[in-house]
Amino acid sequence: MAHRFVALRKDGKKTYLHDEAGRKVREVIWGDYLTVKRALDDGRLEIDWAARSPDKRRTLYIAAEDTVERRPLEIVFVDVGQGDGAVLISPETGKDERIIIIDAGKEGNMRAFLNARFKSYRGFNFHAAVVTHPDNDHYLGFQALFSDHKIGFRTVYHNGLVERAVTGTWAKLGGEPVPDPASGVSYVTALAVDKADLTRLFGALPANTRYEFPKLMRAALQNPKIKTLRMLSTEHAKLEGGVAWMPDFAPSNRRGYTIRVLGPVVEKGPGGKPALRRLKSYGETKNGHSVLLRLQYGQFSVLFGGDLNEPAEKFLLQHYTGRATFPKPGTPDHDAMVAEAQKTFRSEVMKSCHHGSEKVTDAFLAAVNPAAFIISSGDQEGHVHPRPDLLGRLGRYGRGDAPVILSTELQRSSRPLEDGAQVQKLLDRIDALATALSPEALDAIKLDVKELARSNVEVYGAIYLKTDGERLMTAFRIETGSELEKWFSFRYAFNAKGELVRTD
Repeated sequence: MAHRFVALRKDGKKTYLHDEAGRKVREVIWGDYLTVKRALDDGRLEIDWAARSPDKRRTLYIAAEDTVERRPLEIVFVDVGQGDGAVLISPETGKDERIIIIDAGKEGNMRAFLNARFKSYRGFNFHAAVVTHPDNDHYLGFQALFSDHKIGFRTVYHNGLVERAVTGTWAKLGGEPVPDPASGVSYVTALAVDKADLTRLFGALPANTRYEFPKLMRAALQNPKIKTLRMLSTEHAKLEGGVAWMPDFAPSNRRGYTIRVLGPVVEKGPGGKPALRRLKSYGETKNGHSVLLRLQYGQFSVLFGGDLNEPAEKFLLQHYTGRATFPKPGTPDHDAMVAEAQKTFRSEVMKSCHHGSEKVTDAFLAAVNPAAFIISSGDQEGHVHPRPDLLGRLGRYGRGDAPVILSTELQRSSRPLEDGAQVQKLLDRIDALATALSPEALDAIKLDVKELARSNVEVYGAIYLKTDGERLMTAFRIETGSELEKWFSFRYAFNAKGELVRTD
C-alpha cells in the first residue's frame, strides 16, 4: 500500500474522511498519515484507516486533492502536567526522518503519548533527547524511556549543569561558582561536556541512590541503544559562520530547516576554562542556562524558551547585542537593544519561558514578538502557572492585533466531582464487609468502584504545531468528543507585503 498525508486546504475549511455513501465520518488535520489502498476514477482515494489497529480498521475515502506526498514538520507540545515536554517530528520519512524529544515532563504522560503516537516505538531509535536543564519537571519523564533498553536515542543532549549525588546547593554542580578577578563575574566551571565526564560522575552510583538526576544519567549510560551523551551549548554545537547549530540541523545539512542553539552561552571563565556564569541564585542559574533552541523552516520560526528568567534574559539580550550594561526601560538605548535583539530572537511562535511565570522581562518578550505563545503548565501545583499577571503582558508584546495564547493546562478538559480519596474509603469499607460477600460479588463491586476513580481527563491539552515553511497551523482537540468536530486551529501565512496574517 502507498501512503500520503492530509493537505492543508487553501480555502481554510476543514477536511473529512467519508464513508462509501459520501457521509462525513471523521475530521482529519494537516499531516495526518493515510494508508492508500487504491485511487478511484472519481478523484477519490480509498483509505485503509487505522490499519495499525486491526480491530478498528475500516475503509474510508478522501478527495485526492486534499492529500500531499510530503508531510509538514510537526511539533507536539505534550500535556505533561506541570513541566515541559515536546516532540519534534521532521517532514522527512523513512531513514531521513528525525524525531527529537525536548524535555519529557515529570511523570508518565510523555511515555504514554509516545506509545500512542508511535505504536511500534518499542525497538524504535529516536534521533535525540534534549534535557534542557536539571529540573525534574523537565527530565524525570525520561527515566522510564532511558531505562527501557528497547528504546534508543542517537544522542542525549543536556546543558552541561548536571546535579551530583551530594548534599549542599552549589556542591550539586561541582562546587561554589568561581569569581573571575578580571571581570568580577562568578562562573560555574565544573561542566560535564561529554560521555566520559558523565561516566566519571555517574557510572559507579549505588543502584539504590535516591538522587533523581544522577539516576537518570546512570540509566542513559547503561542503555546500549543510547549512543552518546553530550553538552549542547553555543560552544558545544556545530559551528558554521560563527553561529551555533544543533548537530545534523545546520544550514550545510541542507534539510530545508535549521535548529540554532542560542543558549546556554558558554564564556571563558577563570583560567580560560569554558564556563557558565552565575545568574544570582542556584535555581536561576540552572534554569537560566536552559538549552535554548530556535527552529527555522522557510518563513517560520519557533523559539523553545526553556525555563529562562529575568537575569538570564537580560544576560542573553546584552550578549547578542554586544552591550556591557542593560539599558533602562523606556530609553532610546533600551528600544535600540530590543530592535537589535529581534534579529536573533524574533519568532512566529514561542514556547513561553518557565511555564508562564511572571518573572520574565518585557524586553525579551518584545524581542521575540511572536504571534502565538504556547505555555506548558499543570493544574496541581503551587506556582499558579500561567500567572494571570503574565497573560496580559504576552498579549501586549505579541505580534498583531490579537496574539494567540495557548496553554496545555487551559486546553485540557476534565470531568468534575471525582474524588480518588473518597473512592479509596469506599474500597476500604467493602474490604471490611468481605466476609459477608462471595469472592465474585466482592470483585464485581470493587471493579465498579474503581471505575469511578479512573483518570478524570477527557481531552488532554496537547498543542500541535505544523508548518511547511510557507504556512503554519497550531491546533488542539475540542472537548466535544465528536469525531466530526475534533480540532480547533489557527492558521498563518505571510502576505505579499511580508506581514504575518491569520488565514483561518
